[in-house]
Amino acid sequence: MGKEKSENINKFAQLKLFLEDSKEELKKVVWPEKKVVVNATWVVIGITVVVAAVLGIIDLLYTNLIKFIVS
Repeated sequence: MGKEKSENINKFAQLKLFLEDSKEELKKVVWPEKKVVVNATWVVIGITVVVAAVLGIIDLLYTNLIKFIVS
C-alpha cells in the first residue's frame, strides 16, 4: 500500500508541475486583438454560408436529375 501512496504523490507532483508550466507558457502567448478575431469570425461565417449554398444547389440538381432518370 505504501507504493500506491507514493505513486499518488508522484502523480500530484506531476500535475502541479504541468499546471505551473502551462501557466508560464500562457504568459508568452500573443493574443489577437478583438478586431482581428471579429473579422476572422465574419470570414468563417461567410465561407460557411457560401459552401452551404453551393452544396444545397448541387444537392437540388442531383435530386432533380435522379427523379428525371427514375421517372
